[in-house]
Amino acid sequence: MKNTVKYLTIALIFVVVACTGNAQNGQAQTGESQSGNNASDEKYIGIWENEMEGDYEYRFSEGEWKKRLGAEEFNVLREAGTERPNSSPLNKIKKPGVFYSAATGQPLFRTEAKFESGTGWPSFYEPINEKAVVLKEDNAYGMTRIEVVDSSSGSHIGHVFPDGPKPTGLRYCMNGDAMLFVAEGETPPALVKEYLEKHPEEKPEI
Repeated sequence: MKNTVKYLTIALIFVVVACTGNAQNGQAQTGESQSGNNASDEKYIGIWENEMEGDYEYRFSEGEWKKRLGAEEFNVLREAGTERPNSSPLNKIKKPGVFYSAATGQPLFRTEAKFESGTGWPSFYEPINEKAVVLKEDNAYGMTRIEVVDSSSGSHIGHVFPDGPKPTGLRYCMNGDAMLFVAEGETPPALVKEYLEKHPEEKPEI
């Protein structure tokens, strides 16, 4: 039993470090804060949690979230879990379209901002707009990272790192289990339809 726990712990640390790795040269990030001395460094695109006005719009009990989400989705979105690298079919998506939050149907990223980071997770150099995501300092596992959650429910999507390509130099390292993809011309699922009907001003132009 002790050995099983030991191996699971090692595996978890490996996944965390893998997503933390530098997308351009393969070097791991250090424990130093990636936002410098100021947690609200302006180089990141999103709303910092301490600058939010009001609370998240979509709020449910743990039991209600479990009914709305599958087991893998719940683990990532509500428990800040991390899927295995190279396990998401969203890694291979290249056709035009939009990635939506699997928690609420909120638009998050466009395919045009997606790039191959070599990390094993869907990666983007910017969100669909700066109000789509909320940024939070994450000090777990002895390092400081910037967590990314959707701005509609505060559900965990991934982390952002300052080692992405131009034009932003950012890498939004996301979990595929946290998102839904709708290609240009496809009919969106009910979750996305309901969100966009409630928030028509956020409907993406594709």
